[in-house]
Amino acid sequence: MTAKLIRNAYEAALAMTAMLLCWAAALVLEGAAGLHTDVLVLAVALSLTLSSTQRTADTRRRLTALVVLPVTAGASIFLGRLIAAHYVTGAAVFTAGISLAIWIRRYGPAATKAGTLLTLPLIALLVVPGPALPPEAQSGLVTWFWSALIGALACCSVWLVQGLADRYGPWRAEPVPEQPPRRSPLHPRPSTRMALQMAAGVAIAFALGRLLFDDHWPWVVLTAYVAASGNRGRNDVLRKGVERLAGACVGTLLATGVATAGVTGHASVALMFAVLAVALWLRPLSYAYWAAGMTCALSLLLGYFGQNAQHLLPTRLEGIAVGAVLSVASAWWLLPVPRRRATTAQIAPTDVQRPPALLLLGSGDRARWGRTGTRRGLRRRSAAAR
Repeated sequence: MTAKLIRNAYEAALAMTAMLLCWAAALVLEGAAGLHTDVLVLAVALSLTLSSTQRTADTRRRLTALVVLPVTAGASIFLGRLIAAHYVTGAAVFTAGISLAIWIRRYGPAATKAGTLLTLPLIALLVVPGPALPPEAQSGLVTWFWSALIGALACCSVWLVQGLADRYGPWRAEPVPEQPPRRSPLHPRPSTRMALQMAAGVAIAFALGRLLFDDHWPWVVLTAYVAASGNRGRNDVLRKGVERLAGACVGTLLATGVATAGVTGHASVALMFAVLAVALWLRPLSYAYWAAGMTCALSLLLGYFGQNAQHLLPTRLEGIAVGAVLSVASAWWLLPVPRRRATTAQIAPTDVQRPPALLLLGSGDRARWGRTGTRRGLRRRSAAAR
């Protein structure tokens, strides 16, 4: 566990370094071009999410990201405008895009990775301040051109930090061997089932979010997506929904304490980065840590923009609870995916973790792991050596 925590801290430090580099570049861009502060939030959101997907990427995947991410980031701005002007139409387009990114996993690892890149700007769209901000903070929101440029800056920042870390750091990124896709006897296929589950959960989240929470609908939609993404079966969705709700409750308590202490201005921004760093460090242990950190960080962000974050915290918890229930209901009752089928259904790269035992093995053991592919084979080789 100590070795894992040390490695987690190292990976979190790399992600935070890339995020701060992208944030600094966006800050210079904001001042030079007279942009709105939401370009900084977009830079943070894209660089953080991209750090995990690009850690073990080869040159081909990175060039693909350099093309796909700026284009989809720019397109997400048009989608955001569409949702603001025509909510039903925009919600339908968003739901179709999220579901399509899951459905194309049936075409193999390359399509799976492309689908992951497509979802990043869509999820950032739910995090970047928009209709939930006070009216005076909504003017001059980022345009498609600047959004695409921020996407390119996020790619360059992440690659620069990770490349230097692999060259000079104590650990190198070790790609997880890709499992060849298996032909599943399920009809519809697992990827189709997951796409339909996501579509149902997100679509209902849009409807109930607007009906129950007005401009704060993104909290419901974001939770419905997060709990159902990387669906490995009904119990997995239930676990993530419970962890997100529990983490949000803890984050609410933290945010309430910060608000009571009167932390505002630049101090709240510094505290937000510190909270994100700790959440990144502990995220591999449980998603609840990340949910707690994100809830607290978003509350600090809204407070920085002048929103009464403390007053909105109960509403945020209610939205998260509704989103979690929707994702669990769709996974359990709409074409459920059995556990043994879900593990072979081209799960998104962001949800695939390196086997924890690899963190505790030496280089020779890692080589043997790679040749055998299983813990059983490693034990056999160790017994033979003895």
